[in-house]
Amino acid sequence: MKNILILPAMALALSSCSMMAGNMMMKPHMLSKQPAGMALASSGTVTPKMSGTMVMTTAKLMGLAPSTYYVAHYHLMGTKSANPCASGGDAILASKIVGQTDAAGMVTLSGSVDKTVIMNAKYFNVHTATGPDGTPADAGVSCTSLDVAMMK
Repeated sequence: MKNILILPAMALALSSCSMMAGNMMMKPHMLSKQPAGMALASSGTVTPKMSGTMVMTTAKLMGLAPSTYYVAHYHLMGTKSANPCASGGDAILASKIVGQTDAAGMVTLSGSVDKTVIMNAKYFNVHTATGPDGTPADAGVSCTSLDVAMMK
C-alpha cells in the first residue's frame, strides 16, 4: 500500500518540476515603455526559448508607429541606473533582430543567437530603426529586464 501511495506522489512531484522548468525557459517577459524613451506607449512580450545551444527569441509588440522599422537586441547591464532598462548598457549586436510594423503598428520580431553570446544579458530592448539595416534611431521604445542565466 505504501508503494502505491509513494509512486503517485513522486510522479506528481516530477511532473511539477518539469512543468516549472519548461515555464522558466518559455515564460514570456512583458515589454513595457522604455524609461529613457520618448516614444509611443508600446507593449508586448519577448519569449526566449532554448534549442540546443541556441536561444530563439520572439518579440511581439503593438502600439508602435505603422509601417516603421524597429530593431531589437539583448543588452548588458549599464552603470546609469540599477534598473536594467534605464542602465544604458551596451547592445549585444549579434542578437540584433529587425522588422517592420504593419499598418496597425504591430510587429513580430524573431531571431536566434548562440546562448554563450547573450549569457550576460540583463535586458531586451526594442528601438525605432532608421531603416531595414536596423540602425537604432532612439534610446528605445520598449524594454524588459531578464535573467538569461536561467537558460543554462
